[in-house]
Amino acid sequence: MSFTIAIDGPAASGKGTISKALAAHFGFAHLDTGLLYRAVGRRMLSGEVPLRAAQTLSARDLEGDDLRGPDVAQAASKVAAIPEVRTALVDFQRAFARRAGGAVLDGRDIGTVICPEAELKLYVTASDAVRAERRHAELQGRGLTVDYDQVLADLRERDARDSERAAAPLKPAGDAVVLDTSDLSIEDALAQAIAHADAAGAVRSG
Repeated sequence: MSFTIAIDGPAASGKGTISKALAAHFGFAHLDTGLLYRAVGRRMLSGEVPLRAAQTLSARDLEGDDLRGPDVAQAASKVAAIPEVRTALVDFQRAFARRAGGAVLDGRDIGTVICPEAELKLYVTASDAVRAERRHAELQGRGLTVDYDQVLADLRERDARDSERAAAPLKPAGDAVVLDTSDLSIEDALAQAIAHADAAGAVRSG
């Protein structure tokens, strides 16, 4: 049995945390598709042509703490705006989504482009201020010296680029359930996500 949960949303909205927890709850496989673009972005920062990096991406490229750095995040947003790069990564994502046992994918175009037939689509969002606070705390927790105002500016810049790009812009699918986590605890957000998955017919794997 395959059951696909597609989760989209902007950076620091909570979609990654919810996706991992949903996958664990149901015993589904999980793919953070943003890591694919971060890996391509990191290789671009090292001097590679983005399309070549996307075409030769390997599992090893998805490892490393530096994938979560702000420079790589900005690079990921830039390479994600290149249609040929997105095309090169589509087949991998779609195959993962339909694997037996269920799958949860999170990103920015999962419900709209990668898995338009997903059994459940969630669009996880939060206010700019809340997202910036979360990202600022995350980066500080990793020992990075960052300014809140700069984090907020970077998030808004990335939001604009992701939402306005011609190729697969960030937006909720027409039939997506919008989950605003601005005023929700992790536990409450996850409980709502699980309730939506149960209603859609998700069944624990194994």
